[in-house]
Amino acid sequence: MGSKEPMVTGAADPVRIVSRRMIKPPSESEEAVNIHLTPWDLRLITVDYIQKGILLPKPPAGGVGERLVDTLPSCFARTLGKFYPFAGRLVMEHHDGATVAVVLQCTGEGAEFIHAVAPGVGVADIVGSINIPSVIWSLFPLNHVLGADAATESLPVLSSQVTELADGVFIGMSMNHSVGDGTAFWEFFKTWSEINRGGVDLREVSTLAPVHQRFFIDSSPVPIRLPFSKLEDVVRRFERPTVQECFFTFSAANIQKLKARANRRTAKRPPPSQSPRSRPCSRTFGGRCPVLGASCRGRKHLTLCSSDAEDV
Repeated sequence: MGSKEPMVTGAADPVRIVSRRMIKPPSESEEAVNIHLTPWDLRLITVDYIQKGILLPKPPAGGVGERLVDTLPSCFARTLGKFYPFAGRLVMEHHDGATVAVVLQCTGEGAEFIHAVAPGVGVADIVGSINIPSVIWSLFPLNHVLGADAATESLPVLSSQVTELADGVFIGMSMNHSVGDGTAFWEFFKTWSEINRGGVDLREVSTLAPVHQRFFIDSSPVPIRLPFSKLEDVVRRFERPTVQECFFTFSAANIQKLKARANRRTAKRPPPSQSPRSRPCSRTFGGRCPVLGASCRGRKHLTLCSSDAEDV
């Protein structure tokens, strides 16, 4: 991964990589097909991987979840059986006229699974301040990797890292944004969690079967050819400035209060024409309330889980 992902393995560093391997889906689930990317997919090959993670308390001694790192890899493989494109690879196809196409080959080469330890890092070090500590970067794989890098450097489109902390466990995952969106990301995470909790069969998981097929309008060429002779010419890299990132945590009760306040304000307005703005705020998507129009979005997304770690 070159200089894009800082390797944190030194004895003096807070996070140490124990193992790194490719996890393949069950052989019977592999489908050697090509998925052609749509214009909506292709516009995301120039952005970073989606990176989100969950922070869990340390499993109780002697409990079923005491050694999550021992059970998660096999469940990860079974989850890939349902999300088989995530075990594929983005490849370049060179065409006439100095053009190039990007295709997702579902050949089951595998997704990356990393086991790391950080005995000197505690949960409080991560959530003790609204400012995101620098150690967070070491809890995610494929940092600063762009979508196109997966094709030019043959990188996995999905990578997960399970880091054992002093008093908790952090599970971070990075996914190529041109291969899947945020919904697909969390559906994978939920399926992985459900399989690990109960050892259920793929046919019994509550998560709906994902739709991997892409749809094109009749006039669209397939595959879509980009007017570049090299995919590297599509990407513009820049020097990343040093910034202080932060995140805010809202309880479910506070979210309900905010939505109730927004609905009260909306109810006092004169009845406008039927429009999305006049509808009550009943759901929250990605930390955003449509009536409030406020959004908390960041490159790193942390989900804090206060439930028992055995529920993972």
